[in-house]
Amino acid sequence: MKVILTEDLRGSGKRGETIEVKEGFGRNFLIPKGLALPATEGNIKKAENIIKERIAKKERDLKTAADIKIKLEEVTLNMKKKAGIDGKLFGSITNKDVAEAVKTTLSFEIDKKDVKIKEPIKVTGLHEIEIHLEQGITANVKVEVENED
Repeated sequence: MKVILTEDLRGSGKRGETIEVKEGFGRNFLIPKGLALPATEGNIKKAENIIKERIAKKERDLKTAADIKIKLEEVTLNMKKKAGIDGKLFGSITNKDVAEAVKTTLSFEIDKKDVKIKEPIKVTGLHEIEIHLEQGITANVKVEVENED
């Protein structure tokens, strides 16, 4: 029996895909729970529209990520932290600090898990970090750490 998935189904397929399942699984489980529709001509056209929407959304997300990358690479994030006379920080700059600095500087949120600091920032000066965005796009961001007076 051919069915069109109305939701992502782990191990079987994604929303909008047409898959072949056993009669009992489709009729007794997928269709009554609203996880799938029978593969009729009308439902197939709906599924094609869903797939087109998903592709368009993915392209929009990719374009947005590219725009964010450009904005991130143009700006230098200025951060102030208490430091000793020799420039060593009392503590370090974390990925959470960088995510908050991006939020205050550029007014958009990034997840702290996407901020990759190669080694902890423990001294004042200019440092470069990576921020991973959508679908493999990575922005190299400059962080200027200054002593907080």
